[in-house]
Amino acid sequence: MNRLRDIQALAFDVNGTLIDILTDESMEEIYRSLRHYLALQGIDLPRSQLRDLYFHLMKEQQAANPERYPEYDAVEIWRTILVEHGAAYTRTLPDIKLQQMPLFLAEMYRSISRKRLILYPDVLETLNSLRQRYPMAIVTDAQSAYARGELHKVGLLDYFNPIIVSGDYGYRKPDVRLFQKVTDALGVSAEQTLFIGNDMYRDIYGAHQAGMKTMLFAGSPVEKTYQGVTPDYQFNDYRELLTLL
Repeated sequence: MNRLRDIQALAFDVNGTLIDILTDESMEEIYRSLRHYLALQGIDLPRSQLRDLYFHLMKEQQAANPERYPEYDAVEIWRTILVEHGAAYTRTLPDIKLQQMPLFLAEMYRSISRKRLILYPDVLETLNSLRQRYPMAIVTDAQSAYARGELHKVGLLDYFNPIIVSGDYGYRKPDVRLFQKVTDALGVSAEQTLFIGNDMYRDIYGAHQAGMKTMLFAGSPVEKTYQGVTPDYQFNDYRELLTLL
């Protein structure tokens, strides 16, 4: 506990840590809706083909990415589909629409696949207290197309600066560069930064490798060690976090 007295800044993971989220990318509704929209743009793909094409392009992106922990780009997937499967009619659409459609399709895909998006109990009250004492940041594995929108939806967007989203950089946690971007932006040393997450590999191991102190949100059963790394602290609900800090 004495080590926590040296903490000058907090950094959080998002999904599974602050936000209880559930998505299902196998839902037929996703590909049915996107197929109907694309048909109006001159692209006629059966929904099963559209689904397979989406995941094929995702894997292709990741395989071509030279990063050790590659991130994919959902907007680029849809841009590729529009270019490679667009008909003559598609190419007659206004340029501004063609430029905006990949982002719209990525947002639509996520919106339909998302079945739950709520804060864990006591998160808001805890952050309201902590923001008075610490600068707070986010490091999340997510797509640029929707990460900040989801934070806004649950009322958390304005609590954090910086917000580091893996999709902005092309690589994911546990890459230490994502954690270093937080300390660089805050002007706080890694040793004085506490990272709070729910994943032993991506969050705790990654932050530990970057030199941060770590705290595991163990609200559900998880493995509490990875390659000899264990969290410095852990908590089970956000009322405990306030007591610890």
